[in-house]
Amino acid sequence: MNLSEIGYRRVVVKLGTSVLTSGSQKLDKAHLVELARQMASLMKAGVEVVLCTSGAIAAGREHLGYPKLPDTIASKQLLAAVGQGQLILAWSQLFSIYGLHVGQLLLTRADLHDRGRYLNARDSLNALLAHGIIPIINENDAVATAEIKVGDNDNLSARAALLCDADMLILLTDQKGLFDADPRTNPNAKLITQVVNIDDSLRLLAGGAVSGLGTGGMATKLEAADIARRAGVDVVIASGHHENVIQKVVCSTPVGTHFAALKNPLESRKQWILAGPATRGQVKLDPGAVVAVTNKGKSLLSKGITEIDGLFQRGDTIELTDAKGKVRAKGMSRYSSKDLGLIAGKHSDSIESVLGYDYGDAVVHRNDMVVL
Repeated sequence: MNLSEIGYRRVVVKLGTSVLTSGSQKLDKAHLVELARQMASLMKAGVEVVLCTSGAIAAGREHLGYPKLPDTIASKQLLAAVGQGQLILAWSQLFSIYGLHVGQLLLTRADLHDRGRYLNARDSLNALLAHGIIPIINENDAVATAEIKVGDNDNLSARAALLCDADMLILLTDQKGLFDADPRTNPNAKLITQVVNIDDSLRLLAGGAVSGLGTGGMATKLEAADIARRAGVDVVIASGHHENVIQKVVCSTPVGTHFAALKNPLESRKQWILAGPATRGQVKLDPGAVVAVTNKGKSLLSKGITEIDGLFQRGDTIELTDAKGKVRAKGMSRYSSKDLGLIAGKHSDSIESVLGYDYGDAVVHRNDMVVL
């Protein structure tokens, strides 16, 4: 591989279950060899690679001989617990062919929610990469419940890209990319090769494009792309079975659907707000506050709040919505939901007289806010 052709230096590769199994009920070892070869060639060329892999449950089911289990969370956790070892063993053996070592990171949303654990995960990733070791990331499905799951490896891979300051995220799936219609039902559907803006019409297109394998569909890939590009990461959605797809993406050869990184990426703290904490509630803003927050770079003041939904504490991440309920921003609240119930709609200078204390004029300061 010609180093002069490589446009990126740190790449996150996300492999969906449909790519790893090639649509079957077990891991396609021959295809895993090919994917490992491509990633190893990047490492040899000086490109750092982080692998976000699905497939633990599929590997567990295969290893146990496809047992008949009740359709429960415990059954899925059982399969994930067995399969995760098989999955990491497979990757370790494959990369050892090329003289490369791997290190496993199993994450949940809790690891991304807490700022300290988020930074620890980042340090672990960077340490592995600094020693030429390929970090292999998956959700910790053996212990994760709905409350602490990221939910899909598309979004997990976007958060991994932010954790390690990657400059490219490659989402490989069983589709060639994002189409202007569902290619499964419309033979005239055309591949969208470049995306500049992710808007509601594009989300509508992605809503129905689901592979049927794994937990993610095209909609989750669009969510992941939106998170990553806001942090300055280029994103490509492409077919995991396209010849030399990983190498082609990194060498900027047109393939799949490309999402260009925003020119003014978010600083580190705002990346964490966007990618890490689960939102604990919502506050609805009046029209003036919406304009102030989204167009004028202002903090959210108590005067602009018309409604509070959910229970949250000071420091929790909340969503800021307009009158129609559309989420316009998210950020860290300086006041609890109980406090906001008392000061919503009131001027900032009356906060102390109402509560008996105050944490400043802003309910969500612009330094703790990401406009969406």
